[in-house]
Amino acid sequence: MKTPKYPVLDDHIHIDPRNGRGIEAAKEFQRAGGTHICLVTKPSWSHDIHPVCGEDFKRVFDETLVIAKQIQEQTGVVVFPILGVHPAEITVMSERMSYINAAEIMKEGLTLAARYVKEGKAIGLKSGRPHYETSVEITTLSNQVLLHAFSLAADAECAIQIHAESGPCADMIDMALSQGMSPSHVIKHFGSPDTPLIPSLVAKHEEIPSLCREKREFTMESDFMDENSRPGAVIGPKSVPRFTLRHLKQGSITEDDMYRIHMHTPNRVYKIEINL
Repeated sequence: MKTPKYPVLDDHIHIDPRNGRGIEAAKEFQRAGGTHICLVTKPSWSHDIHPVCGEDFKRVFDETLVIAKQIQEQTGVVVFPILGVHPAEITVMSERMSYINAAEIMKEGLTLAARYVKEGKAIGLKSGRPHYETSVEITTLSNQVLLHAFSLAADAECAIQIHAESGPCADMIDMALSQGMSPSHVIKHFGSPDTPLIPSLVAKHEEIPSLCREKREFTMESDFMDENSRPGAVIGPKSVPRFTLRHLKQGSITEDDMYRIHMHTPNRVYKIEINL
């Protein structure tokens, strides 16, 4: 395989040998021109784990790190793990415990994830709040979990990816600041241009060329779920390199835009080094 000319980062992707295509999906990403990925923790139930305490997330995180190592060894794609607790956990766990207990377990899981970051095993945290309609109680508790996540990220001096409702989520600016967290290191997964956070845009987002002309900071993602029951959801593993290189070939983005999206912005936001 020829050496890629440009770095191409998928900022939010799941590779799941248990439920999906696994390493083959990572190879497909690489063949399309992809070079780096942020491998994001899947929900606990994807690992057939049903937490009753924060330490139960250790198995989730450890399995994610094993997959990261396998991808790097078998493909050469550089993997940056992002560990955390999916905000929908509160709804799923409430089937067997109170919302309050579920929120506390989620906080404990995030504390554990932050420990992995401090040990250099991951580059950032994942948290948020449900992206679906829910009760006032769940929303309130989810925001408490998110505040805890911001505090942990500030202490670990790492970035945090947010999984939340569609739209700007502008209130998270003050939430992050209240915990000593710089909003410039808060990434809105499945983001939109109207967010004051750093948007991670799905690769097919139609505003990517116009945002490049504005020199806007953003990253790109596939949010590929790697589940055989939902093939290609959200979009396939080839999507980020394919859309990026297509834009470049068509002249709708420049080489400078390529490097800003896939190297300079991730380097700054995550405090990592992306190079070829």
